[in-house]
Amino acid sequence: MQTQTAPTYNTDFTPPIGVPEIIAPGIMRVVAPNAGPYTFQGTNSYIVGFDEVVVIDPGPEDDDHFAALLSAIVGKKCKGVLLTHTHRDHSALAPRLAKALEVPLMFEGPHRPSRQLKMLERDPLKPSGHYGLKPEYVVREGSKIDLGEIGLIVHTTPGHCANHIAIGIEGRKELFTGDHVMGWSSSLIADPDGSLEDYFASLEKVIHLPHTCFLPAHGGPIKNGPEFASQLLCHRQARNKQIIAALGSGPKWTLSLLKEIYPDIPIKVKPAALLTLNAHLQYLAAHNEIEASGLFWAKRYTAKM
Repeated sequence: MQTQTAPTYNTDFTPPIGVPEIIAPGIMRVVAPNAGPYTFQGTNSYIVGFDEVVVIDPGPEDDDHFAALLSAIVGKKCKGVLLTHTHRDHSALAPRLAKALEVPLMFEGPHRPSRQLKMLERDPLKPSGHYGLKPEYVVREGSKIDLGEIGLIVHTTPGHCANHIAIGIEGRKELFTGDHVMGWSSSLIADPDGSLEDYFASLEKVIHLPHTCFLPAHGGPIKNGPEFASQLLCHRQARNKQIIAALGSGPKWTLSLLKEIYPDIPIKVKPAALLTLNAHLQYLAAHNEIEASGLFWAKRYTAKM
């Protein structure tokens, strides 16, 4: 069975690492030195505003990146450090930076699973979550941040993880989408850290927001943001149909489904594919389209007729 057609991803992104770049009026990007199979060229840290600024997603704990961000802010009044979410490739440097700048750390709330774990169940993505980190200033749906010439507004976008947000610039086309929508790859949805149900709803939300240029936390700008998000939504919905079709020939174990659904996946990202497949299976089971038997680490799935 062939893999469902995905959107056309853009991997043509070779930014200078650790060098501030102005990518739009009042928007500076500094890419952290944490390139990898799940972070692409590194985490994009954004400094947003003119005389008054906030830093969005300071990124990993790294001395050179810390120095680069401080240097880029010189001469400006920083009003806060703002996180799209609390995976450590976005948040690890945040407490140190906020303390150095003497500004509040702002995000939606503590890191948490997207659903309650069952007895003996473990969260495979738990080490990546910045558990224990608490916001000094909590942002919610519709929260606004005044930066003088620029105003920011928060939109909750759970799915990739429970406390994910997107941040729009009022009256402008730009929307900072974190890991919710990225142009180089689809987002990792790893149940129970993330939720496919929430991800679908959050995609629908950003599709209908008044912003057309999405600025992700990894990779380059997405100029046709709503259209691209629509393609991601269709791709994920098609994946659900593909899984149900694969179960049409009879019950299958998770690893058998993985080989059938992702036949050509590179070894280095196979763990992510397994996590994403499990999120789809969790979604389909919750919607009573398939049923599962077995244990957490060895499940067998059957399509419901």
